[in-house]
Amino acid sequence: MDEKRQIEKVLKGDTSAFGYFVDTYQDMAVTIAYRVCGNKQDAEDIVQNAFVKAFHNLHTFRAGSKFSTWFYRIVYNTAITEIRTSAYNTEFVDYKVIDVNDSYSDMDTMIQIEEHERAEMVNNALEKLPKDESLLLTLYYMEDNSVKDIVLITGLSESNVKVKLHRARKRLSDILGSLMDK
Repeated sequence: MDEKRQIEKVLKGDTSAFGYFVDTYQDMAVTIAYRVCGNKQDAEDIVQNAFVKAFHNLHTFRAGSKFSTWFYRIVYNTAITEIRTSAYNTEFVDYKVIDVNDSYSDMDTMIQIEEHERAEMVNNALEKLPKDESLLLTLYYMEDNSVKDIVLITGLSESNVKVKLHRARKRLSDILGSLMDK
């Protein structure tokens, strides 16, 4: 269903319609929050707070932009605020989980294992990057946000986003190269 219709439903009092946004944006929101704070449980709390903020401020959403951009900005700002007031511990987040309930042929299973290993390696490499670079790569490559959307989400200038993305790609390439050598 169209997001604008969902927003209209919520604004007219159908609070259950907000579940669409939770289902659609929860996973990437947790990833974004995790990239900022470095702790999975704290990231989940941040996302929960961000959903509450988004729900209460849905009337301020301008339909000219994407909901995801608006919401991820709320997640990012909530995470930044939380990180400034608390100390976080780092733990591993696996953003891609293989569904073990599906049946696969042997070849499909091998492909799934290789994809899982590749995702784990990329996630380990992202962990070694500075949090801001990891976040930018996640927004750009995993969530397919444009540079302009990342500017709106993070509040950085467009040139700053481009430079940080360039540096992050270079650093990620170096880290992946060293991980593959091991």
